[in-house]
Amino acid sequence: MDSAESARGPQPWGAMVMATGIVAVGLDLAGFTWATRVLLVVTAALWAVMAVTFGRRLRDGREERRAAECEPVTLTSVAGSGVLGVGLLLFRYEVAAEALLALMAVAWLLLLPRVVRSLRRPLPGAAYLVTVSTQSLVVLASTLSKQLSVGWPVWPAGVLLALGLVLYLFVLARFDFRQVRDGAGDHWVLAGALSISALACAKLAVAAGTPAPRPLEWLMLVILAAAFAWYVLLLCAEIGRPRTGYDGRRWSTVFPLGMTAAAAMTAGTVAGLPWLAALGRALLWPAVAAWAVVAVGAVRHAAVPRAPG
Repeated sequence: MDSAESARGPQPWGAMVMATGIVAVGLDLAGFTWATRVLLVVTAALWAVMAVTFGRRLRDGREERRAAECEPVTLTSVAGSGVLGVGLLLFRYEVAAEALLALMAVAWLLLLPRVVRSLRRPLPGAAYLVTVSTQSLVVLASTLSKQLSVGWPVWPAGVLLALGLVLYLFVLARFDFRQVRDGAGDHWVLAGALSISALACAKLAVAAGTPAPRPLEWLMLVILAAAFAWYVLLLCAEIGRPRTGYDGRRWSTVFPLGMTAAAAMTAGTVAGLPWLAALGRALLWPAVAAWAVVAVGAVRHAAVPRAPG
């Protein structure tokens, strides 16, 4: 699908949930609780639309449903639910977050094997959703574990963390690196998948107890450094070859921007590195700006009548 086709196609509700939710979480980490509440309401509304859309897909014919379930983009339903769950935990909605975690686990178990089996090289940036969806389970489970003072999720979350990193390497070996120059937006998940992996390490380290395990802290910082490296490379590529105009895949650019900021702020707190937390707060504002620009583009896209057929 080329950029023009993507721009005319349906809105990517799952990616919108992911992008809006992580910006809301980042704003909370930066101390803007009022803005977090507003964006979290928007995230919940988008999640509801995503759920209805996903339900309609399930009513499609068998062949159409199977084809849809093999697309990496279907995993945005898992990752989006995870981001919403973390946002709900900011305001102590534990029961709702637990329900989302259960739904995520079932969807992940059903969808991930089908998506992985269908991956064919060269892979687009959306393929990194195999890692993002896996680490979103780790983040939500670890956050719940800490908030509810329940220790048993730590070990399963640790296994999933390792699996997510293996899946990242699997996709990286098959990734079409021409997307760095030519991608329409989802190529940024190359960095976002590492950022959420670093956040998963941070959340897991906190859930494991005080003091946080040093190996997890080191792994967190190494992964975050790699995410920063991709972030800079992708930013330079964007500056060198600007890609303007609305494309639904741009929501998959907003998510890595917000996730990198949130991961840096969280990692800075966990590792006791104030400069890293300050860097995360600085990186939050490009994510907020990108969210606003893409949101305006999405509204305009929705308002333009589509040609029949």
